[in-house]
Amino acid sequence: MPSAVMMSDNFDKLLEQCETQELEAPGGIATPQVYSQLLALYLLHNDMNNARYLWKRIPQAIKTANPELAAVWTVGQHIWQRDFPGIYTAIAAYQWTESIGPIMEALQESTRRRAYGLVAQAYTSIMADDFAAFVGYSVEDAVKGVVSQGWQADPNTRMVMPQKPDPPPVSLVPNEQQLARLTDYVAFLEN
Repeated sequence: MPSAVMMSDNFDKLLEQCETQELEAPGGIATPQVYSQLLALYLLHNDMNNARYLWKRIPQAIKTANPELAAVWTVGQHIWQRDFPGIYTAIAAYQWTESIGPIMEALQESTRRRAYGLVAQAYTSIMADDFAAFVGYSVEDAVKGVVSQGWQADPNTRMVMPQKPDPPPVSLVPNEQQLARLTDYVAFLEN
């Protein structure tokens, strides 16, 4: 069997290594550690299709014999269902090994950043309790975090008012370029 992939700071490189080890595994069956890392990395990259297909092709004997692999998949199920509080609970519920722990920490932080972005885009105000559950912090920590980012919090109503993210810059095409493009288009239609 190939040796287990050691952790590195570069998760993209680790993902490549895990995929290679799975493909080159004798008999087409990799080690449980490779499967666990690969599944966690797919979740980190929010690649749910590859995560689901990986779960389907992992032999049942490996799934049942490795509780950490099942715990990673539980996190994946919560991500699939967009159950943000469940994601944080599932990550905190398991004592991860050294090879999976950093990936799960990165997944938790990535999920929090996504949750902050989604709240900022979707809400003008949200209850502090709901927001705290959505980002996986206690109410006090969540409110402190958003106030430090420029959001507003009202302690009387227990509401958090997100600051809308800046819209992406619109690329302006110079007038001469627009005119040339329009001329080409009209010339194409006439011919």
